[in-house]
Amino acid sequence: MRPIPVDAPAFFHRGPSPVARLVLLGLLSIALLFADTRFRYLEGIRQVAGVILYPVQRAVELPGEALAYVGTYFASKRELADEDASLKRQLAAEAPAVQGYSTLGDENAQLKALLDMRKRIGAPAVAVEVLYTGRDPFTQKLFVDKGAQGGLQAGQAVVDDQGVIGQVTRVFPYMAEVTLVTDKDQAVPIRDERSGLRSVLFGNGTGRAPELRFTAPSADVKVGDRLVTSGIDGTYPAGLVVAQVIDIERDTGQMFARIATRPLAGVDRSRYLLVLGASAASNLPRPEEPPQVDASSKAGRAKARH
Repeated sequence: MRPIPVDAPAFFHRGPSPVARLVLLGLLSIALLFADTRFRYLEGIRQVAGVILYPVQRAVELPGEALAYVGTYFASKRELADEDASLKRQLAAEAPAVQGYSTLGDENAQLKALLDMRKRIGAPAVAVEVLYTGRDPFTQKLFVDKGAQGGLQAGQAVVDDQGVIGQVTRVFPYMAEVTLVTDKDQAVPIRDERSGLRSVLFGNGTGRAPELRFTAPSADVKVGDRLVTSGIDGTYPAGLVVAQVIDIERDTGQMFARIATRPLAGVDRSRYLLVLGASAASNLPRPEEPPQVDASSKAGRAKARH
């Protein structure tokens, strides 16, 4: 047997060698690049190829763009949630301070108004703060933070920056009880600021407006009139605002008219009050009492009359 030749068949060696092919293709590429750069021969072919390949390019890019959009959406949503939570925490932290500033501003305004009221009155006064209101629903009382140790005495008038609040009725060492003008046991001598008519304002208790009692139906009182203290009781200085007339019922068949009023002072909202010292009216000398007549002479005169 003949041995099989080791060399490859002759037909596998046809054509140029691989090196020659590489050199030829390289030269061809350089020539095409030069021709395209110089004369723009392939510009039309490039545009046609771009139009044909654009749908394929977009199809390949769409999944990546979709994933990027979804990631951006969730990232922005997470950032907004974090920012919202941060702003809520900041608001919760700053809310007490902001409310405190508002409260301090209101307190400063009220204290300034009280100082102005003290100057207008021209009498010694003690500033007090309301501690709490009375627990009895049928009385109109409140308690303040100063008492006998602070110089308070029963019977002193209590006002705020708007007008008359009431009167000190009981004094303890470190606190005092104030009965409001709306209490059913309180009476304040008043004067109609418009007409000068004098009368007495009586409290009516919880939920009812104070009234001017024992006033004739023909009295010169109108709705809207302001009532101020007359100063004849020796407790309240004259000219302090007390109430305003809100309703009048003149029934000719009744002896007295029914005149309802509305307190102008903050009887249910003022926090800081002034307790007035002894006014000039309370220091006026009282008229002398008539001499007492013994019972026997009274009885004799009575029999003489009979």
